[in-house]
Amino acid sequence: MTLVVKVGGHALDDLRPRSAVLGELAQDLGEMLARGERVVLVHGGGPQIAELLGRLGMASRFVDGLRVTDQETMRVVVMAMAEVNTAVVAALSHAGVPCVGLNGADATLFAATSLGPPWDRAAGAPRVRADVVGALLDAGYVPVVSSVSVDENGDLLNCNADAAAGALARALDAQSLVLLSDVDQIRRDPDDPTTAQSRLSVGALRELVDSGAVREGMRPKALAALAALDEGAASVLVANGTRAHALRRALAGEIPTTEVHA
Repeated sequence: MTLVVKVGGHALDDLRPRSAVLGELAQDLGEMLARGERVVLVHGGGPQIAELLGRLGMASRFVDGLRVTDQETMRVVVMAMAEVNTAVVAALSHAGVPCVGLNGADATLFAATSLGPPWDRAAGAPRVRADVVGALLDAGYVPVVSSVSVDENGDLLNCNADAAAGALARALDAQSLVLLSDVDQIRRDPDDPTTAQSRLSVGALRELVDSGAVREGMRPKALAALAALDEGAASVLVANGTRAHALRRALAGEIPTTEVHA
């Protein structure tokens, strides 16, 4: 069984090797590996990018949940994502999880095209070299993947981590895609917690996207879920990665989740 897990948002605020989130994630991954499951971990870096931009006096701007990324912002994205990738790999390795850090430029793992105005260097859904990740999975490693991508000229692009995770799930024929951020569930009304959904069909989620009810940071997650399911994934789970043992408990149905099904 192959799973793609994306973790991001404020779930990765604390990147210390002994942080609660990374320690519990390492335990959950270790249990999955012991059961013979194959796991790819994709990470975001939004808080780290925002912090570094702020320290440099640069503004953050989003359109439809995607960061507007000019050339100078792209340099900051690369620095911040490299920091996150190295810290996550170090923490997991320290906890005994065999893992290897990658970004989309490694062996052209992610190739994409710029979305153009107003996003500039932000990327659309990438094309994936599945053999690169597959070789690491076959060798018993957890690939830890940063979503920095490259375009047709070899220039760097900022690919949304949810979109990258969805593309990986498609390319690997993964049975499940798990999206962990800092929200519990998808809501029919994002401002009303009582409208949280535990299960959604593809059709129902597509209606929420088209109506604008799914917006801002949740929109890329919803689009990644729809793309993964369209390509044969059995299910997509959306859950809060800041909860204790979020990965294990989301898969077991022990914390609030939204399961999107075909």
